[in-house]
Amino acid sequence: MNTFNHLRCAGVLAQAALAVASAAVAGVPFGDEPVPDTLRADAGVRALTTLAASGVQIYECRRSAADAPPAWAFVAPEAELFDRQGRRVGSHGAGPSWADDDGSRIVGSVQARAEAPRADALPWLLLATRSAAGPGRLSAVTQVQRIHTVGGLAPASGCTASTLTQQIRVPYRADYRLFVPA
Repeated sequence: MNTFNHLRCAGVLAQAALAVASAAVAGVPFGDEPVPDTLRADAGVRALTTLAASGVQIYECRRSAADAPPAWAFVAPEAELFDRQGRRVGSHGAGPSWADDDGSRIVGSVQARAEAPRADALPWLLLATRSAAGPGRLSAVTQVQRIHTVGGLAPASGCTASTLTQQIRVPYRADYRLFVPA
């Protein structure tokens, strides 16, 4: 079995383990680590809610330049969003974007980042957002914190000249805290 097939099998097993863990705690925000000062929301906003995300971070094997070695490049997140009662309320995807089942949608851009307390987890982020579709729960959201991340980092190996353009889906979880004007 070649390296890519080993990676694919490992990814499938990791997704299965994450699905089992997610089913046990679906929707319940799980982190209690404090948020670093660098990721504090602006003055004049208040927390609307925290949504738990469970899904994957998608990476593609690419070359950044003709003479550069291939490396995994981030493509997009793909996750479902759950409220505190464990109900699916929306999705998180490319942009990055957050879409509520009520039709509202926001798109974000990174304002600040901090390393996650877990060495194997995506960094924590503060994102500025703007409404991108319809009225609803998300339409007034101006900032989002991605916190309490688990997993989601690009693989350290497996991207070679023979696997160029191949994609891999890495399981992750995070809490997304949404802020609106006070």
